[in-house]
Amino acid sequence: MRIASLLPAATEIVTALGRADDLVAVTYECDADARLRAAVVVDTALPAGLEPAAIDAAVRERVARGLPMYELDRAALAGLAPELILTQDLCRVCALPAGSVTDALDAIGCAADVLSVDPHTVDEVLAAIVAIGERAGASGEAEALVARLRARLAAVAGAVAGRPRPRVLVLEWVDPPFLAGHWVPELVRRAGGEPIGGVDGGRSTSAEWAQLTALPVDAVLVAPCGYGLDDAVAQAAAVRERFPGVAVFAVDADSYVVRAGPRLVDGIEAIAWALHPGAVPAPPLGRISRCAPAWGSGAR
Repeated sequence: MRIASLLPAATEIVTALGRADDLVAVTYECDADARLRAAVVVDTALPAGLEPAAIDAAVRERVARGLPMYELDRAALAGLAPELILTQDLCRVCALPAGSVTDALDAIGCAADVLSVDPHTVDEVLAAIVAIGERAGASGEAEALVARLRARLAAVAGAVAGRPRPRVLVLEWVDPPFLAGHWVPELVRRAGGEPIGGVDGGRSTSAEWAQLTALPVDAVLVAPCGYGLDDAVAQAAAVRERFPGVAVFAVDADSYVVRAGPRLVDGIEAIAWALHPGAVPAPPLGRISRCAPAWGSGAR
């Protein structure tokens, strides 16, 4: 099957199902191996090299003007003749929305099957894996993958059961600060923490620093949307100054927190290790880093 994935999470799922060779089109945000295998047909409409505050300003301006955040190469997509297109309607800032894809298909006369992947919870992410597996001819692989992921989730739940639950503030953006929504508070809860401020299943929301620093917080998780660990560590410096004496962790949010794919379970395991040292095995290097004094130690 010829698959066009216009969503990095969907690309991750297709790859995890062993169907990477079926990908004919991906986005500029998909992992490097996917971009080497398939044509990049979605690019950002934002200027390159912007700092977080400038990105926020640019996004707000484009939203106010009704302009798209992403550019779809319609001619390239038509030439690739995909049979299945994976997209989303969850967040127009994070990926190309399904409505734009449908309009493009009508314009170019493409009759591909379109699946919109829009999970709000971890269980819905697992359901999305099954749905993609069914459409991609990999139902057995999807069921097996979900079973393995559920077993790992159960192992974390057992490891942190009965332990004190630290109060955790998750910041999805730092300039200005945004509280994480959707499945992110659930990640903290599954990792043995108590999420503070975010809305389960809801959208990310902006906040004022004075409001955030007044919250009863034991730990802050800096997980800037779209950024890896090095950038998260850099952005955590300003957060550390605002929360003296509070444990601050930076995490590769792009891979393990905000991308609704199988690696969310890796993210839960990494957060559990940070919140409950010794309860779960240490994660591989490059996932999470301790940036301020905490009850644990080290960086991964």
